[in-house]
Amino acid sequence: MSPDTKQSAEAAPADAVDVPVEETEQSILSGARRTQRARKRNIWLLRLAIVVVWLGSWQLVTAPGGIDPFFYSRPSKIWDRLVEWFTAGTDFGSIWLHIGVTAEEAVIGFLIGTVAGVLLGVLLGRSAYLADVLAPFIKAVNAVPRIVLAALFVIWFGLGLSSKVATVVVLVFFVVFFNAFTGAREVDRNLIDNARILGASKGQVLATIVLPSATSWILSSLHTAFGFALIGAVVGEYTGAQAGIGFLISNAQGTFDTAGVFAGMIIITVVALLAESLIGSLENRLLRWRPNVGATAAQI
Repeated sequence: MSPDTKQSAEAAPADAVDVPVEETEQSILSGARRTQRARKRNIWLLRLAIVVVWLGSWQLVTAPGGIDPFFYSRPSKIWDRLVEWFTAGTDFGSIWLHIGVTAEEAVIGFLIGTVAGVLLGVLLGRSAYLADVLAPFIKAVNAVPRIVLAALFVIWFGLGLSSKVATVVVLVFFVVFFNAFTGAREVDRNLIDNARILGASKGQVLATIVLPSATSWILSSLHTAFGFALIGAVVGEYTGAQAGIGFLISNAQGTFDTAGVFAGMIIITVVALLAESLIGSLENRLLRWRPNVGATAAQI
């Protein structure tokens, strides 16, 4: 065998090994994608099946001979009420007007409560002295039933926007505050000490270390906080208002319109889910640096 032939024979196995390895990696990735798509499809199908079984069972048990639909309504009646509201409108104007009023109250109160909760939470999280001084007052205010505050806000600020926003702020503030406080307390002390050794001021430490470290805690609280914002808006409208989804629910309850009550609840639920998706997108954009725990666990 000539030297050239011998070298070719020795090189052949290496080349032969490289191609299958690349193809194997691609097939593994392709298989993982197919598995992930199949998993998502199965999850949505199971969710749909749960909803269908739930609504079907509800429709059946409220049929003649079952429980009284006057008190529990029926999915078909709730659907009819939703169609009526979105096509012909409500007895108090367009449904979009009421959705807009509730959304405005929730968003304004959510923004004010979030900013106040973050600022005070980070401030007390970094100042043990102030935290010790204000702790009993914060706990006392947090223990006050929100429905009582909503009634007082209606008396103080009237039936307009202000009383609803105040109720939302109170609900949102404490959710965000406690998470921001904990996030500021959980910052790695070594990072702060190293930054100060390098000459960083308190403001620089706060802006470059404390706030970024507490971001995960703060953003995780926003999912719950906006749900509370909608609850605060609806509770405030239910207590006393001239428009809004809570006002429609209160009116439906007063006229024994069970379908109207459920229709209002469904609208609020849809608004909450849309807001949840927007907050989730914001969280993903701001936390791109964070490792994907789910993907890492799946690979393991």
